[in-house]
Amino acid sequence: MSSEQPTVVPSGITDPVELARAELKAALAAIEVKANVPKRVAGATERAVRNGRRIAEKRPVLALGALIAGAAAVGTAIWGIASVIARD
Repeated sequence: MSSEQPTVVPSGITDPVELARAELKAALAAIEVKANVPKRVAGATERAVRNGRRIAEKRPVLALGALIAGAAAVGTAIWGIASVIARD
């Protein structure tokens, strides 16, 4: 993320037209930040990977256990979905 805050209206604007433009620009930027779900998901994924790697470096046994548990959960979910589909 950049250090800029495009969603904040700069202070010191005295012209009402310029102030309205700055407020509109900040509001649109805030909406874009909230509505850009793929970008938010990508950021969350990057943070999760970073945290996972940090944990794996500090506690590899815990990371291996979490990996095995996650794989078992995904496998169980896929098996459950496949068995429901196969019943039809």
